[in-house]
Amino acid sequence: MIDPDYAFHVETELRDGTPATIRTMRADDRERVIAAFAKLDEMTLYTRFFGFHKQVPEHELARIDEIDLVHVTGLVVTIGSGNDETVIGGATYIADTAADGTRFAEVAFTVEEDYQGQGLATKLFRALATIARRHGITRFVADVLAGNAPMLAVFACTGLPMRRQREDGVIHLEMELGPEA
Repeated sequence: MIDPDYAFHVETELRDGTPATIRTMRADDRERVIAAFAKLDEMTLYTRFFGFHKQVPEHELARIDEIDLVHVTGLVVTIGSGNDETVIGGATYIADTAADGTRFAEVAFTVEEDYQGQGLATKLFRALATIARRHGITRFVADVLAGNAPMLAVFACTGLPMRRQREDGVIHLEMELGPEA
């Protein structure tokens, strides 16, 4: 259960001026997430899941019910409101504890193609980092396909200290969050 004091909700604008909301994913987003997934093209699915999927993997949908903003965080970007609210992007992290006792989280992002290049992944990254810092997470990790230049650019533009390791066409990134700027 999400503590309402820690729920995340920010009104924002896309670069083209479209109003949008970045907020904590809720149980009632399940159908919106399924609908958003159905609109994604094959290359977006491949770069996010490292394979092709015709529907949202069940473990991804199940994660919606696990969101507590401490161990599992899920954010969505939506446009519209009420019955017309549409998910156009999302980000998650799953936290863990390293052998040295520090907390880290694996992050993942998806933005619908019509809204890529609007700064959403950067905004989602900042939101996840804010939540993570509140809960003692000191670094993010991510695996990105080497050919996914846009996502690599998002991570590079964070300005965070970063370690990169490439293996079999996948770049493993570790980004130190540090204190909030």
